[in-house]
Formats: sequence, C-alpha cells, structure tokens
Amino acid sequence: MEPDLLDDVFEVETEVDFAPSPLHTDSIDFPDTPTDCGPEMMLERRLVVLTSILTSEELYLSELETLLTPMKALKATAGTSQPVLSTQQVRTVFFQVPELRDLHKEFYTTLRARLEPAQGQETQGGTQPPPVGDLFLRMVSQLGVYRGFIDNYESAVEIVRKCTQTDQRFRTLAESMMSCKGSDNSKTTYTFEALLYKPLDRVTKTTLVLHDLLKHTPLNHQDHAVLQEALRISSSFLSGVNEESQCKRAVTLSTGMRRQLIRDGFVVDICEGGQSMRHLFLYTDLLLCAKLKGGSAGKQAYYRFSWYLPLAGLRVHWAQEQELSADLQFRVSTMRDKMFQLRHELRQQGSCSKAQWSRTLERSRRKLQQVELWLLTHSPLLSLELHSPNGKSHTLGFSSMYELEGWREAIEKLKGENLETVPPDLLTLTSSCAKLRMTQHPHLQSLVPASADQALCGTLSVAVHSACGLEQPASLYICLEVDGYRFYDNRAQTHPSLSSPTPQWDEELSLEVDDAQCLRVLCVMQECEKSRQVDRIQGRSSIQLDPTTMLMKWRKYMVSMNQIEVHLSLKYSPHPLVPPSQVPVQQQPVFNIPIGVLAQQEGVLVPHIVRSCIKDVELRGLEEVGIYRISGAASDIQSLKSSFDTNLREAMSRLRSMDVNAVSGVLKLFFRELPEPLIPREQFQSLSDALAIPDLSSKMQSMCSILQACPDVNRNTFLFLLHHLRRVSEKQEINKMTLMNLATVFGPSLVRPPEVVLGQCGPQVDISQEVVVQVQVLYFYLQCSSLPAPITAVPLDTEEEEEITTGGSLH
Repeated sequence: MEPDLLDDVFEVETEVDFAPSPLHTDSIDFPDTPTDCGPEMMLERRLVVLTSILTSEELYLSELETLLTPMKALKATAGTSQPVLSTQQVRTVFFQVPELRDLHKEFYTTLRARLEPAQGQETQGGTQPPPVGDLFLRMVSQLGVYRGFIDNYESAVEIVRKCTQTDQRFRTLAESMMSCKGSDNSKTTYTFEALLYKPLDRVTKTTLVLHDLLKHTPLNHQDHAVLQEALRISSSFLSGVNEESQCKRAVTLSTGMRRQLIRDGFVVDICEGGQSMRHLFLYTDLLLCAKLKGGSAGKQAYYRFSWYLPLAGLRVHWAQEQELSADLQFRVSTMRDKMFQLRHELRQQGSCSKAQWSRTLERSRRKLQQVELWLLTHSPLLSLELHSPNGKSHTLGFSSMYELEGWREAIEKLKGENLETVPPDLLTLTSSCAKLRMTQHPHLQSLVPASADQALCGTLSVAVHSACGLEQPASLYICLEVDGYRFYDNRAQTHPSLSSPTPQWDEELSLEVDDAQCLRVLCVMQECEKSRQVDRIQGRSSIQLDPTTMLMKWRKYMVSMNQIEVHLSLKYSPHPLVPPSQVPVQQQPVFNIPIGVLAQQEGVLVPHIVRSCIKDVELRGLEEVGIYRISGAASDIQSLKSSFDTNLREAMSRLRSMDVNAVSGVLKLFFRELPEPLIPREQFQSLSDALAIPDLSSKMQSMCSILQACPDVNRNTFLFLLHHLRRVSEKQEINKMTLMNLATVFGPSLVRPPEVVLGQCGPQVDISQEVVVQVQVLYFYLQCSSLPAPITAVPLDTEEEEEITTGGSLH
C-alpha cells in the first residue's frame, strides 16, 4: 500500500472521531455468568430461554396486529361526513405502530429460522444452540422507533379515552378487540388502551430478556460479546426514556404535534470541499446534519452542528452515481486491496498464542475498520440532492440505493404532513442528539459479528426472469445489492425492459461476495420527463440468504414490492476469493444502451460490436444467399448477445465459430434494441418532407444536411453500415440481396417515427406510410455514390483484433 494512502486512512480517524468498536462494555455492569452448572446444562437453559423469547414475540406480534386491525377502516371513515376519528386522530392513535410491527416481525421471522434446526432435539455432546447475537443487536439498534411511540403515547391514549366516552361506535370497537394467540388460536379480549400499553411494557422486557439470555450464554460463546453490546444499547435506551423530561425537548409545532426524532443514520455529506461522514437526523419537521465527536478513550460522545433544512417545501432529487476521477479510482482500488489483505490476516490469526492473538487481532481489526470507513466515504456514491425554498442546498451520498430510497421515502412522507417549522434552538437540538440517536456508528461490516455458517463467500448468481402486477405498461430494470465486505462491486442491474405490463429480462447477474447475508432487490421505472430520462424506484424488498438452500443449485424466489411481483432465481457457488486487483473489471453492457454512451465507453465513433460483426460478415457472408434476410438460430443469437454484454474476448472468439446468419442476426438485434434509433426520431418528419422534394439536387442537399446534423457517433456508425450494405449488394447476383431488399430489412430499425404518448392528442398515423418512409430513406442513402467515408477512431484491422482478443486496450 502506498504510504500517502495509509496516512489518509489514519487521518479519517481524526476527522470523524470514529470509536474503535461498539463492543466496548466498560461502561455497564453485566450479569455474571453462572458457574454452578456445566456447559451442557447452560446451553440447554439457553435454548429454553430462546424458545420462550420466540413464544413471547409471537404473542406480542399478535397483539400489535390486533391493535392495527381497525386502522384501515378508521382511515376510510375519516373522509366521510360522519367520521369515527379524524385523519389527524387516526395518525396520532396509530403513530409508529406499523413500524413496531415490522421491526418485530422481521426479528421473529429470522429468530425462528435460526432456532428451527435446534428445536425438537436436545443439545448433546457440547453442541451449541445457533448463534443469534447478531439478530438481537440488529433489533435493539432500531429501538429508537419506540421513542416516537413513547413521546406520542399520552396523546394517543387521550384520544382513545375521549372518543370511548363520546362515540358509541368507537366505544364498541375499543372495548372488545379480539386477538388469537397460541397454537390453538384461542381468543383473548383486549381494550384499545390496554393494547396501546403493550409497546411500553415491551421496552422494559427487552432489557430483562437480554439479561436472562446473557446469563445463560458461556463466556467463550461467540454470542457473548455481541449480547453484551445489545444489552448496553438496550439499557442506554431505557435510561434515555427514563430521562425523557430532560432530552425530549417537546417543541409544539403549528399543527399541535411535537417535534420528534423519526430516523437517523450516517451519510456522506458532499460539498465543494470534499466528502465527509456525518450523522443525519430526521425530525418531524426538519433535517439536522451533525458531526460526531468523542465517544472513544473514555470520552463522552457529543455532536457539533453542521447544517439543518426545514422539511416544508423541501425538494428531494435522486441523482445518478457520481463519476470518480482517475486518481480517486486508483486510490479506491488500492484501499480495496488493503481491506482484502487485512480481512485475510484476521482469518489467519487464530494460530497465534492467546495474548499475542488478542493484541494482533485488535490492531488488525482497528485498521480494517479505518480502511472500510475510508472506502464508505470515498467510493462511488449515489446522490440525494436537497433543495430548500430559502435557496440552501445540500447533497448527501449513499453507497446503497436501498438506503437512499429509505431516506427519500421517510422525507417525502413527512413532507406530506404539511408541517410548518418552528425555528429550532440549534444548540439544544444538537446537544440532545447523543441521547436521541438510534444509530451508534456507521454501518461497517468489520463491526458485524462473524457468522461463518450463515454468510456467503464466493459467487452469488442471480437470474432475473420477469415481473407482473403493473397497472400499465412501463420500462423497468431491476437493481440488486448485497451486504458484506465490499472488496468488489456489490451492486448490479439488468437492462431496462421494453415497455410492457409484464416485463421480461431473463438476465443472469453475478456478484462476488464475502460475508453476505442479505440480497436487496429494487424495481426502478424509467420514464421521460421534460425531454430527459428520469428513474423512479417503484418498490424495494430484501431476501435473507441461506447458503444451504442455494448451494450449487438454482432456487426460485418471488419478491413482492408494493403491487409488483418480481420472479428470480439464486445460486451460490462457494470458493476462495482473490484480491480485487486480480479480478477483471466487469464489462459494461453493449445492448439496449444509447449508442453514444457505448461509444464513449469504448473511446470510438463506431462501436466495436458493429465493426466486428460487419467484418465477419464480409469475410464469410457476402456470398451467403439471403444474408440479413434469413435469420440465424435464436439460441445462437441470444448466446452471442450475452457474450458481447459480459465478455468481449469471449464474444470475439465465438464470433468466428458461429453460423454467419447468427452474426448478421446479432447486428440487426443490436440496432433494433437501441433505446433511440441511429437516425434520431426528431429527424423523421424532416426526412419524410425531404423525400417529397421533386428536384433531385435539392433532395440530395436536404438529405445530406439532415445526416450531417446527426450526432457524430450516430452519423459515422450509419455511414459505416451504409458502405457495408453497398458491398453486400455488389454480390446480389449470388446472395440475392438488392439495395431495396437491404433497405427493407434495416429501415425500420434505423429510422423510427416519434413515440406517441398514451393519452396525448396527435395526428392520426398511417403505419403503412411510416414503413414506406423508413424503407425509402435508407434506400435513398444506399443509392448515393458520393457518401463520405466514416471516421471510426480505431481502424478495423488485424492488429486491432489481436489486441482486443488478448486483452489489450480498446483505445
């Protein structure tokens, strides 16, 4: 590793005051592990405790579901002339309850999946119950959801009591809410107020449960340190609730609601001076960005104010992934190699003596955290732009599209409340962040407890098949993200589908993963807005990865996102990983992307797929009867397409062994799948008018002017193809392909009319006339004997071909 890069890593620690590890437990007295029983007995008791926790969670979920049962009906009546509760009252009564239900539902589902193998059989021969510490740590790290509920509890109870006294309809509902519980589905009757109290009771029970579980977890168990940290967070949260009067700062807003913390987390603050890790707090009416200070070496953590934006009138815009400079790309690559090396060293340090191992392990772990934090701050980021009516703007960077969408959704939801902002006391608000925060540190994989049996290390293959459930046709693509160490790119996406109510992809994507446990799936729609392309996330979901169910075999999944259902298959292939610098850079796709983008990626004016297919046809196919009219085998064409999209060298080697009709078919498919045709759509009417000019000289001048107005890449690729097709027609006595035949084949792909937007009025279009124009335009250009020669930037010759097939540069 370069010395200056290593210096940068250690500078990060000074800038963000990053604590070495969240598993530091000196600040709390934990219960002693019992010594009056052997390890086997302790593990048996531990399994009993875990089973009882699972049963308790099932009951609590049932109670939350019962509490939420009338919410939909009450919302529906709120818009009628005789509402039971107003919209604001419904919002207050059920505030944060759906979020609590989702939090515990995820915890219950994952805990049950972990315990299923151990339930039904006794722990024998020292066999330990499965590790679950990471589940408890993840759950208590989200306990901040309860703070909003607790702050709102008195208001919710007041509404319930008042409406119970004044409205017979609500009284009937509130006094007889039924819940099913237990394996026999026995009925239990609750009052509305009793159900509202359940979450308050749960906060205290969480800490008590962790005490009990830790008590029956041996000191050498991999869960012990993790459960200590979970207990520390839970106890700290409970302490903060008890001191609520000091840290709540109940500011009353214009609507009568109080300012409450809704969400917080670490993000990258992007500005002209660079990129910095910051802690972002989303309150009921504003966003607050602060810098975390202290928190290590016994120092009390506190926050320094950075900036804030009111939510009222805030415009939120998702921007595409930022481009990295060549220098920063090199540094990111170097740091990934360093992280890989440190991770490898940590795995091998178990052979050292205990004292030496402890010191070496801590030192390596600390370095790993520093490198991972640097990468989290400086790797390619997706941007969320925030624009306030007062003229202030800020840009936030996220390494995960899934996380970005979570923040965007939360902000948009609060904006819909139309709250006015009471100017905050910034000093008081910033000071309270240390108590209110739900997230303790940036999400670093090196801080996540190891779970080798549950995590993936190798290649995760994802075959994205199709989607359904769309209300109207749309062009969609699927984005995939995996967690774990980010030695390699952790995100991949399909090509945009054709506009359809049932999009089809049938694409296979591969991700190299280390310590991965979760696959996130996002469905993104592409649409045009004010003549520019806009991407909008339609839904997101996640899949917990179980290596045992997809080991070396495909397993089908159906992922539901709102009303959309996405069908895909997963396969896991475990293998040792190689350093990131030894992994070939993943090739950008070739098909179904704008030709200007493709040419820019390759540094040419005529894309390589066009030149290579044309050269192969001219070598082997000029005397092939029906060349371009007779199609090759569909399987061969799709196979070649996939090769061009994923591995150029493989495509080149396969090109020469394929049937020449399959090669010509791939070239036709490439032009047919361009999002925009080679001749821009806006030129269609001009071309149609030019064809109608009776004077040949004027017609020629007009047609050449239109061609000259096309973008450089489009014009030169079009000229390259025209010269090729003229050479094909020179053999028409053998191949039977005249200029008119070739114009008929290629015209509809190269020249397309403007798209007609559904719902918009426009002139009636005669499709047959469109086809005539498409064919006649190409036929006219093919007849021109004075066409200029195309500029390809890289001449297509033998030397260039050899350079590409041996992995040389395309530039």
